[in-house]
Amino acid sequence: MKVVAICGSPRKQGNTDLLLRTVLEPLAEVGADTELVELAGHAIRGCTACYICFHKKNGKCVLAKDLVNDCIAKMVAADAILLGSPNYFADVTSEMKALIDRCGMVGRANGDLFRRKLGAAVVASGRAGAMHAFDTMNHFFLMGQMIIVGSNYWNIGIGPEIGEAADD
Repeated sequence: MKVVAICGSPRKQGNTDLLLRTVLEPLAEVGADTELVELAGHAIRGCTACYICFHKKNGKCVLAKDLVNDCIAKMVAADAILLGSPNYFADVTSEMKALIDRCGMVGRANGDLFRRKLGAAVVASGRAGAMHAFDTMNHFFLMGQMIIVGSNYWNIGIGPEIGEAADD
């Protein structure tokens, strides 16, 4: 099984990274091929609704100067996709939203590229507002006809400072 996790935090090695690694570790221990991609340090713009992806149908976004096409390729190759974001103003970061919009559009334009893949979202939160971010990522999975992996509770880690989510 191949699992790709995409960390939508603009902060490297923060609580979102910590939470995603917490999910990836036991998967790697049982033999899954895991990879963590960080959006930190990358400028990602949102979808321009140009619909070129619908005309070309090549599995790529025409905006090729960032890492979104690399992420799309990794997601297509994976059996399971993890998305993680801190909650900023009660939603995902702008980087994660741009990734979701563009990957979602390319996926739909190319015969639902992510259909039947497993999906799970994790949210790092300082206090409140995490549910909307969690829902945003789950809506990406649902619109892509993916299977959302359940848990015993919502995949949210509370911790305002770096590393504090480990105590939640």
